[in-house]
Amino acid sequence: MEKTWRWFGKNDKITLSMLKQIGVEGIVTALHDVPNGEIWTREKIRDLKEYIESFGMRWSVVESLPVCESIKYAGADRDELIEKYKVSLKNLSLEGIHTICYNFMPVLDWARTDLEHPNDNGTSNLYFSHAQFAYFDCCILKRENAEKDYPVGVMAEVEKLKATMTAEDNHKLVDTIIVKTQGFVNGNIKEGDEHPVELFRELLNLYKGITKDQLRENMRYFLAAIMPTCDEFDMNMCVHPDDPPFPILGLPRIVTCDEDINWFLHAVDNPHNGLTFCAGSLSAGAHNNVVELARKYASRSWFVHMRSCKVFDNGDFTEASHLGGRADLIELARIFEKENPSLPMRVDHGPTMLGDETRGYNAGYSFLGRMFAMGQVQGILATVDRELGINQ
Repeated sequence: MEKTWRWFGKNDKITLSMLKQIGVEGIVTALHDVPNGEIWTREKIRDLKEYIESFGMRWSVVESLPVCESIKYAGADRDELIEKYKVSLKNLSLEGIHTICYNFMPVLDWARTDLEHPNDNGTSNLYFSHAQFAYFDCCILKRENAEKDYPVGVMAEVEKLKATMTAEDNHKLVDTIIVKTQGFVNGNIKEGDEHPVELFRELLNLYKGITKDQLRENMRYFLAAIMPTCDEFDMNMCVHPDDPPFPILGLPRIVTCDEDINWFLHAVDNPHNGLTFCAGSLSAGAHNNVVELARKYASRSWFVHMRSCKVFDNGDFTEASHLGGRADLIELARIFEKENPSLPMRVDHGPTMLGDETRGYNAGYSFLGRMFAMGQVQGILATVDRELGINQ
């Protein structure tokens, strides 16, 4: 697979010259300065593409060309937004970029409750605690009837947290869940926004009454509308699984499991309608057999995220070593190398280690931790390629 790296543009503290030195071949990025819903012009695309190419790499994947909330909840302007989206797709194709990773998660992209959860070896990882998340939902966000969405055992843990959480703890949890994980990727809430909880409540209200079936229909509508453009300009759309892969905050999630993936691939049955196979997101759900999903959907996957999660008995999960966890990246490498050895792949959410935490990197996107993970995955790929007789 092509070894790629998510890079956040010219202001990223991790530079392209650093990435070139560690063996990165392709860059995964976006026009982060263009507001959501606006057209990506050929000029802006070309400027960034040529900058990447000046370092001897290529712009392999767009992650992401954001799907506006209004498209997801079927607002009055969704057709106008879809038309702009189609123009951006055309412009990307004309500049030689043909793979788009996107998501259809309402309001919140990926969610964690701790961005620096300590490991025994001194590193840290992203972590999701059901009790901490329920505490945020019920006691900080104060979503109506939120407690009904959580098991009795989780709510018992929430009661314990009420006695120990300070105002500073509450602020940190808000910052972690709805600011730090969102604001650097064209998110709905960004660093410096005043009253983020109130703004978040307003966003949630946009989805009031929207069911899983309705959200599915909105996704089908979007995909059906853009597929003629994708056919004409050879654009591969690959949706990212929901992270975590289960409903949160009363919002439906529609890319969480085998049944969901099978549904959207057949709802608009076109080869350009594909999957970003994120082994990390899928392995965060104990209901998912990640290897079996890879075998089933490798032929419709246009992009792969190589990472793995460990799920605890209570359902909490943490990012695992790229050689551990539930995902079995060694077997995934075999599956995807057999199917398409030129598929772009990036390591994802590496540990924070050796001073990464002091350098101001985006949450989940350390340098040394991801470089370590890249080394592990490069070793996996080299071994698998020799096993399969694939020339490197």
